[in-house]
Amino acid sequence: MTASAAAPDPAWLPAEAFRALGSRRVLVAGTGSLVDTVHGEVASACAAFGGEAVRAAEPDGLAQACDLLLHVRPGQLGELGAEGFFLQRGDARTTVTAAAPHGLLHGLFHVVRLGEAAFAGERPRERHRPALGVRMLNHWDNVRVHPVMGQVERGYAGGSLFWRDGTARGDLDRVRAYGRLLAASGINALAVNNVNVHKEEARLLTGRLGEVADLADALRPFGIRTHLSVTFAAPVVLGGLPTADPLDEAVRAWWAETTARVYAAIPDFGGYVVKADSEGQPGPFAYGRSHADGANLLADALAPHGGTVHWRAFVYDHRQDWRDRTTDRARAAYDHFTPLDGEFAGNAVLQVKHGPVDFQVREPVSPLIGAMPGTRLAVEVQATQEYTGQQRHVCWLGPMWSEVLRFRPDGAAGVGGMADALVAVSNAGDDPYWTGHPLAQANLYTVGRLGWHPGADPHRILDEWIELTFTPERTGDPERLRAGLRAVLYGSWRTYEKYTAPLGVGFMVQPGHHYGPSVDGYEYSPWGTYHFADRDGVGVDRSRATGTGYAAQYAKPWAQLYESPRTCPDELLLFFHHVPYGHVLHSGKTVIQHIYDTHFEGVEEVEEARRVWASLADLVEPGRHARVAERYEEQLRSAREWRDHINSYFFRKSGVPDAHGRRIY
Repeated sequence: MTASAAAPDPAWLPAEAFRALGSRRVLVAGTGSLVDTVHGEVASACAAFGGEAVRAAEPDGLAQACDLLLHVRPGQLGELGAEGFFLQRGDARTTVTAAAPHGLLHGLFHVVRLGEAAFAGERPRERHRPALGVRMLNHWDNVRVHPVMGQVERGYAGGSLFWRDGTARGDLDRVRAYGRLLAASGINALAVNNVNVHKEEARLLTGRLGEVADLADALRPFGIRTHLSVTFAAPVVLGGLPTADPLDEAVRAWWAETTARVYAAIPDFGGYVVKADSEGQPGPFAYGRSHADGANLLADALAPHGGTVHWRAFVYDHRQDWRDRTTDRARAAYDHFTPLDGEFAGNAVLQVKHGPVDFQVREPVSPLIGAMPGTRLAVEVQATQEYTGQQRHVCWLGPMWSEVLRFRPDGAAGVGGMADALVAVSNAGDDPYWTGHPLAQANLYTVGRLGWHPGADPHRILDEWIELTFTPERTGDPERLRAGLRAVLYGSWRTYEKYTAPLGVGFMVQPGHHYGPSVDGYEYSPWGTYHFADRDGVGVDRSRATGTGYAAQYAKPWAQLYESPRTCPDELLLFFHHVPYGHVLHSGKTVIQHIYDTHFEGVEEVEEARRVWASLADLVEPGRHARVAERYEEQLRSAREWRDHINSYFFRKSGVPDAHGRRIY
């Protein structure tokens, strides 16, 4: 059986997760398609576990006889919003109250997460409401297989869920199953195609719009609004106009008419995602216009329909002269966009990568976040592991994302409180385990949960995922299973960091596909991703005093912290400074010894994680266990390769031996 034909893994929604709910009498009260979805979930669970599902428009007269009441009360919209809900328990009944059907759906899945705890003792009324109104996945799926990037750009989980070799897959049951998983984690929006819009993807806006409408129909029952990545040149490419100038009246009319047709086909369409004037994609610069002009063109077309444009801030010179140390890719987004603060329309959201470069294993938080108070902001992270092991390595990114969302750019509000949206590049595909590596499902789940509550402890979120996905209580040794899963996942991000690029310097990957080590792979390229290692030291000088001035883009406390090697955090030292190999870190180690030690430690930690995983074979479903064990073999091989490349490179550059006499080539 091929990967695409295999029955998909239930991930964090196995039937067993519904046992507590499904063994009780449950009343679902309310009307509408999302309430239908809630009732369908309850009815399926009750059929499996012996409970009873009751449906009514109103709960009057029926609530007293039920164990769980799920109902909609529109009068509480102001306190709960469309997606929030109250949860309480008293008089032997658990009650979920929502002001709108979306909230009831989220309340249902919260009860599923709680399991038996939802029905124990008394529970005072709790309010649950998402901190971020939009929790979106961007799929980098191509309609037609790209000769370099394939069916899914930076995809490591099989093919696309939506397209195959130029045509719509038509497997809408799989899409519905995907939407159900996403809704259960808190995701409420999805862009179905690549931000690098090629010829066939462009036609999704017009001639192939029906395919997008089919996907929207499949996702709608789970409260997920469909979005579309569009090319800024669409009026030329699709409309036959001679220009895409955002101030041209014919161009504006074309976008207005085209967008109206989209909403006629998809009434709840979410809006557009745009990559413009970036890595060769067309944009407003060609017409002497600004990014605000470009974004507002689309915002104006979407506004009558309640739609939003997500305008990506990933704009930089990808044809940089590597000899020029004054040009700094990290500065680019801030330099391009901060002069435009206040000029973007109210339904235009600037989508900013969480770091200033490109989803590295360690970057500072982008200084653009917090520098544009007059502009709506989305924080973009990458669940697909382009630079963090490509779903061949275990690398749970929850702690990284949590650090970003808790970061306080101005010393007051955290990033999670400043943003309007959290957006993640999806790591899902048509693989039976959804994410290629079964443990990479944890990243997909964590994105949605952090979008709902940016201040949540990521380890508690991971524990939720473990309980739902592996249902430890149904195994013979639940505590051993929990402890083993935590052991291999909790520290996996820092383990990956240890055996790859050190101290925030970034990249050092094979060019193009970005898998495996190549220390100088991008060092003399036009992509602006340099480490400047020489015989004396390593790192990029981004200080105000002697470097590119990037450090000065931060608010004063952070600018001061990053300005000097004496105060810069160790984990970001080489991102901000070029230092000698003998520079002493806050840890007390020299830079060179830190490089040696962490790379040996990283491999040892992978060896230990592989051993722990092997010990869980009697507690984990055999197919899932075998898939992870297979991936651990590749992770260990790759980690050793990274260790030996990095350590040998810096030993040969510096001439400084390892203080512990370990073998370096």
